[in-house]
Amino acid sequence: MTARAPLADADAALLDRLSAALGAEAVRPPEPRYLEEPRGRFHGRAAAVLRPSDAGAVAAAVRLCAEARVGILPWSGGTGLVGGQVHERGPLPVLMSFERMARIRDLDLTDNVLVAEAGAVLADVREAARAAGRQFPLSLASEGSARIGGLLATNAGGVNVLRYGNARDLCLGVEAVLADGTVLNGLSALLKDNMGYDLRHLLIGSEGTLGLITAASLRLHPIPQATSTAWIALRSPAAALELLGEARATLGNTISAFELIHAQGIAFLAEVLPQVPRPPAMGSDWFVLIEAADAAAARVPARLEGVLESALETGLATDALVAQNEGQRAVFWGLRESIPAANRLIGAISSHDISLPPSRLVEFVERGRAAVAGIDPALRINCFGHLGDGNLHYNVFPPPGRPKGAFDPIREAVKTTVHDLAASLGGSVGAEHGVGRLKTGDLLRYGDPGSILAMQRIKNALDPQGILNPGAVLAEP
Repeated sequence: MTARAPLADADAALLDRLSAALGAEAVRPPEPRYLEEPRGRFHGRAAAVLRPSDAGAVAAAVRLCAEARVGILPWSGGTGLVGGQVHERGPLPVLMSFERMARIRDLDLTDNVLVAEAGAVLADVREAARAAGRQFPLSLASEGSARIGGLLATNAGGVNVLRYGNARDLCLGVEAVLADGTVLNGLSALLKDNMGYDLRHLLIGSEGTLGLITAASLRLHPIPQATSTAWIALRSPAAALELLGEARATLGNTISAFELIHAQGIAFLAEVLPQVPRPPAMGSDWFVLIEAADAAAARVPARLEGVLESALETGLATDALVAQNEGQRAVFWGLRESIPAANRLIGAISSHDISLPPSRLVEFVERGRAAVAGIDPALRINCFGHLGDGNLHYNVFPPPGRPKGAFDPIREAVKTTVHDLAASLGGSVGAEHGVGRLKTGDLLRYGDPGSILAMQRIKNALDPQGILNPGAVLAEP
């Protein structure tokens, strides 16, 4: 990356200019919640929190920071797990929160588009769509706090990627502010628009390093009229993959979720969150949560039950429960969505967000278990995730009764072992949460050199001073 002049600290004079431009109520001292990420691994610093109310105010703030060569740290819901929203070292930045920009500007049922500002909470967007007779299918455990701007900036996935794609697949256009304060008015309801470069896809997934997303046009989908959900016990991930193939052959794209869950995750729930309801014990190490949905005429429940009957007859599955009502469905999904919370309470030595080609997934699970045992056979592994898109959360924990801090000396070895194995099998070590600041070294270690060079050139072109989320994604020179 071309060497840049160093950034400056945000000083009192800049904060005075920002207060004059945005209003005193929009420039505040940073509260602790802005300076930590959910796992408490990063502790940030900022001179102030900016809380603009519209894109014009964002642009004004960016122009003032550009003139002063001061870094801007975008903050959405604060739910990211790779430190993209936390600045620990270097010149003192300002933090820009989009909490006041939470309006739903438009909802058009003919175009099936909802326009939401960056600070809109995902749960509120989903509810607004549902109230209008549509669905916005992006769904994840943190939807009560995650916001649209951050979800697009990290190209979030969630549990419905198998059918509806990642966040970028649900976005038709964005409004954004570039590093010089230029407002990109790219909101669109068009499914086809090939007039030049698609800047939407450049900004989505860039983690706020190329521009600050202030609003987005989001694609809506019909609400399924018939949904069927099942909890299935299997002997192995290989059986789960085979079941996925058979389910796809019968149910096609009506499958919206196919989650792989290991018994270790259920044991953690019993240990630290016993109030979370769980399905009856099935005496298995591996489970799948599958959900399919479509119009009533598609006969989804009957077709899914047919798949399960065949799997039980052939021994592919050892047991299965089909949700008979919304309460039972809520139990299945409540368990899946509570696993990350239980993981945090247990305390991981090293957590990994990886994706693999489905053809290599079984090999990864088998070799990964052996590789981690080679470091310390007492370590526990909780492997779970979105099997349909190859995304696994592969987390390593201390043995019972031992604090995770006692294993700090091997943390890096565990991470490197898991990541090296994933990369050797054609996988990615930044599947769902992105790069942030935690994985800048991983990008250099595992990324394609040509791609990294292209990213550096794009960054230099759009943000020559390096003021947008400095140190995230591409390590500072």
